[in-house]
Amino acid sequence: MKTISKLGLMLTLAVSLFLASCAGSYYVTEQPVEPTYERPAPPYDGAIWIDGEWGWNGGHYEYSRGHWDRARPGHTYRKGSWEHTNHGYRWHQGRWN
Repeated sequence: MKTISKLGLMLTLAVSLFLASCAGSYYVTEQPVEPTYERPAPPYDGAIWIDGEWGWNGGHYEYSRGHWDRARPGHTYRKGSWEHTNHGYRWHQGRWN
């Protein structure tokens, strides 16, 4: 019985740590410089360009290049942006509205 209780406690702790790591805000002291690259030609008519994104990975932000996507009727894409706060710079991911 003690073993089952310990396993349940360990599982609960592991899940809570995983969820806490997913929900954080990550700050850096300097805003990273966006790499420059040539945008490829659109693959089809009506394709819209989604700018690259910054993602947190092991203590620093990494850049993912932009891509072409299909338009979503009734929606617009709001590109990601950097916010400067007292803690440093934080990335707000782009999203469809």
